[in-house]
Amino acid sequence: MSGEQDALKRIQSQIMWNRLISVVEEQAQTLLRTAFSTTVREAGDLSAGVFDVEGRMLAQAVTGTPGHVNAMAIAVGHFFDKYPIAEMQEGDVFITNDPWLTCGHLHDLTVVTPVFQNGRAVGAFASTAHVVDIGGRGFGPDGRAVFEEGLYIPIMPLVRAGELNQDLLEMVRWNVREPLQVEGDILSLIACNQEGARRLLDMMREFALETLDDLAEDILTRSREAALAGIRKVPFGTYHNRLTMDGYDEPIELVAAMTIGEDGVHVDFDGTSPVSNYGINVVMNYTIAYTSFGVKCIVAKEVPNNAGSLSTITVSAPEGSILNAPRPWPVATRHVIGHMLPDTVFGCLHQAVPDQVPAEGSSSLWIVQLRGGATALDRDARQNAPVESPPFEIALFNSGGAGARPALDGLSATAFPSGVRTMPVEASETVAPIIIWRKELAENSGGAGAERGGLGQEMEIGGVDGAPFSVLAQFERINNPARGRGGGGNGAPGAVGLASGKAMRSKGQQSIPTHDRLQLTLPGGAGYGDPFTRDTDRVLEDVRDGLISTESAKRDYGVKISADGELDAESSAMLRAEQGAAHE
Repeated sequence: MSGEQDALKRIQSQIMWNRLISVVEEQAQTLLRTAFSTTVREAGDLSAGVFDVEGRMLAQAVTGTPGHVNAMAIAVGHFFDKYPIAEMQEGDVFITNDPWLTCGHLHDLTVVTPVFQNGRAVGAFASTAHVVDIGGRGFGPDGRAVFEEGLYIPIMPLVRAGELNQDLLEMVRWNVREPLQVEGDILSLIACNQEGARRLLDMMREFALETLDDLAEDILTRSREAALAGIRKVPFGTYHNRLTMDGYDEPIELVAAMTIGEDGVHVDFDGTSPVSNYGINVVMNYTIAYTSFGVKCIVAKEVPNNAGSLSTITVSAPEGSILNAPRPWPVATRHVIGHMLPDTVFGCLHQAVPDQVPAEGSSSLWIVQLRGGATALDRDARQNAPVESPPFEIALFNSGGAGARPALDGLSATAFPSGVRTMPVEASETVAPIIIWRKELAENSGGAGAERGGLGQEMEIGGVDGAPFSVLAQFERINNPARGRGGGGNGAPGAVGLASGKAMRSKGQQSIPTHDRLQLTLPGGAGYGDPFTRDTDRVLEDVRDGLISTESAKRDYGVKISADGELDAESSAMLRAEQGAAHE
């Protein structure tokens, strides 16, 4: 082949690759637009991707979460192990929520649909969605075994040759608290895969492709090579980090050893705490998903996410540790621990490339799972409830602050690493009898630094007409706030309580009494660099924007703001000089 022909072939391959990415994004958007649950429709807690006949992920949608998509990248192979793609038929669709084979807990439903051209399977589409309820104890950490946490669906047919499995859907409807929403989301998963298949076949006809085999090899080979090129820019060696978390009833230690070498990155979590008696445990799929994401954020952030680039990162954790929980340990709120894995590996990478790694953030998503109805309340709340308590189940996704970056402030109230969107107050109040009385940034919650940490937020939630309800608390960073880097300050810790003044536990189901309200303070991200080197004009701007107080400006940044809101340059220079002398 001549050089010109080779160049044209590479251009065409790149065009088809880009087309695949647009196909899976349209797949994801179909799920967003047709889903019933606010967790999917408003927050985007989903994933979508296209796979070859070997079960290797070729492209993922931009819309979605790393935990879902990277775990789904492993999951499709399990589907093909049980139902070989060569034996599938047109019109088949398969489903499971097996935590150990897919995304880590029963609330995530994964659906796989084979794609046929001229009677031959050419690939498959997979999608995952977090449903609002799956029965059992519900979406909380109180379960002592996975059997308590909801309805388990093994890998099985959802549609056979175009015929919907009505028996399965009826079983789902009778086992969940929100049957309309859950069944609607299952049908949306089917629809989005169908749309992906339609668009893929259009593309294959346009480019006269009989299979995806050659394109798959090109995509995966180039992705792996690009990821390795990024890894090889990092100094080789083994780096260690330890992160302490609140846990449920006792602190949890995440211990990582990251080895970077010519052939990739390996992260070993030997020394991490053992499994918990409560549902904060993480399955290996999910550990791999968020560890890989954290590594890629630093060493290969420009490389597309697929089986090729992901193959450069390997992960190990002792079986029986909280990051490799065996069956049937409880795993419902695995994100509480799993979302801290990027911060854990960032601590290793900071030693290798300190100018590229952010400070720690709030990281663990604050999912506010609320439940109404008499059966949702404890005895005291039922006895003292003068108003009828309407039954409902809803999840509100909210985020604290992200850690400051080496040359930029952290993002406030931003879901990193999960990437889900904050759910609009109006959408939540429309589908459940709650009122969100307050939702605002928490002043002074971002860690001080040359680059300030992102702010957390404050929320206050009550029932309509003062009705009581329960929260299935699953919150982190209350006893162990985000840690700064390079002299930056820690982020502010979170807090959970009632408007009446009573403190609440950070984890576990608890009742909010009649005419009381749930108050949440979400944690802030940590700062990066010496705060006394932050530009004084930026500090003044933060004060004027209500992000930090005048007291914090003086105490944490050495910047004096006058009573009329102007910078007192002379006093500030003296404060900073005194700080410098103290350091010497």
